[in-house]
Amino acid sequence: MAWPFFPFPNSDSSPQRRYRWSLVVAAVIVIPLGLATKAYTGIFEGWFHNYAGGIVYEIFWILLISLLFPQIQPVKIALGIFIATSVLEFLQLWQPAWLQTLRATFAGKTLLGGVFSWWDFPHYALGCGLAAWGLQAWRHRLLGK
Repeated sequence: MAWPFFPFPNSDSSPQRRYRWSLVVAAVIVIPLGLATKAYTGIFEGWFHNYAGGIVYEIFWILLISLLFPQIQPVKIALGIFIATSVLEFLQLWQPAWLQTLRATFAGKTLLGGVFSWWDFPHYALGCGLAAWGLQAWRHRLLGK
């Protein structure tokens, strides 16, 4: 069955289509999970607010890039995402007025962050590692790659 609203060519093999749809489903699940880390109250609330979101943030971006470029190995995507988000983390040390105005919005804070923290890096690495490992296993299962 062809899905005209789905941005992938109909020439995709059935396993390839299932793999890409599974990435869409995973991303749809991960988005509210990431937002929930900011609203969570309870035990380890500080950790959830400050670091769990970073793990989920990495996973989301890896899912998105894997969806757009499924031919690239998940480990390479994870490495690229880790580097990109690390650069964004270091950019938090730069605070020109226009960037601070952008960071003051929900979208700006969600995408760019607000405060530099060395503790974000291990959580970014954990999110990238989990996503790369999980996607590689899922990719192998569905595509044999």
